[in-house]
Amino acid sequence: MASVLDVLVEILRNPTAGDVAAFLALFSLPLCTAVVAGVLLGWAWRPRWAIGLVGAERQSLHLPMSDITLLPASSSLAAQGVDTRADEKMSEEPVLTDADMEHLFRLVEETDGGPAWQKMMDKSLPNMAYQAWKREPETGPPQYRSSTIYEDTKPETLKEFFWDDDFRIKNGWDDMLLQHTTLKECMTTGTMVVQWVRKFPFFCSNREYIIGRRIWESGRTFYCVTKGVPSSDVPRRNKPRRVDLYYSSWCIRAVESKKDGSTTACEILLFHHEDMGIPWELAKLGVRQGMWGCVKKIEPGLRAYQASRTSNEPLSHFALMSQINTKFDADQLRSLETGTNSSADIVEAEKPKGWTSNIPRFLIVVGAVAVACSVDHGLLTKAVIFGVARRFAGIGGRRL
Repeated sequence: MASVLDVLVEILRNPTAGDVAAFLALFSLPLCTAVVAGVLLGWAWRPRWAIGLVGAERQSLHLPMSDITLLPASSSLAAQGVDTRADEKMSEEPVLTDADMEHLFRLVEETDGGPAWQKMMDKSLPNMAYQAWKREPETGPPQYRSSTIYEDTKPETLKEFFWDDDFRIKNGWDDMLLQHTTLKECMTTGTMVVQWVRKFPFFCSNREYIIGRRIWESGRTFYCVTKGVPSSDVPRRNKPRRVDLYYSSWCIRAVESKKDGSTTACEILLFHHEDMGIPWELAKLGVRQGMWGCVKKIEPGLRAYQASRTSNEPLSHFALMSQINTKFDADQLRSLETGTNSSADIVEAEKPKGWTSNIPRFLIVVGAVAVACSVDHGLLTKAVIFGVARRFAGIGGRRL
């Protein structure tokens, strides 16, 4: 491998078409040999999770047609004659309860007992400051925590801004959101159940989310819970693929401005994790590379939203729903928290290793993706190839 890296380094120093062709010829034979051997070993290995996928695929073939009926691709169920609007209260069990608020409260207070947060990023713009942390629990996907401080804004405006799905698409600050549909809502608690379809990169199908959301209020601090919830109203489809494990909740509160020390700034503490159905190592790489680019788009969207408010444009239905909050006493709840299982330790992220140490793992993963996309479109084959690639790359026991 050292000789291959030497050739690569030499090419990078003095790249020519002949050098590139020589490197590709030198590298293609061992890579193809490794991929073919990996696929053969994968078929012979037959891990339990691959066998489970076979069983799931066979079972899906015997579902009655009523269970796999597809919904038309539409941003509103109302267009199909289904009454999804909100003057009716949700009659079933509450989608989100005080227990969800208390969990978010412990995350904010750093008393949830989870592992320590590792700092990932610290960036700023003239009217915005951003910090991000990550932690990896023993089970489940990586978790992210971020603090964004916006100058010259109010908690109420920021709460309505993030709740407003219409403005997300109209303004385009969240360019991943393709469609949204309100499924249910409660005019008493402000709880909403919404369906999102989000755009993913070309090598993945788009993702569908069924999200429950509700806001609790203590003074001018807002605890906004949004998480994936089960729903029997929307049948599952092959595309877009549904994401079941989804948690993206935030706390919005007024803070001191860095300009003059007055409380004219606003902080949003976000806690996010989800299982998107792709290898977690690949998802972490995507988050790290794309995080700041996505965050920078929010601030212009917020300023446009503020401008629309000052011009007396009518509030959207989503903004009106964000004003229906459940009040509670944060100080009283805080006094009940013992704080013995604090996760307040925040450490700096480990310095990345040299880029050369990650080349073998990167090449194996890329080779597996290429083979999975070209050899067969079946889920089993892709799962086996990714499983073998993980074993050889040393990624560990992360699942798809």
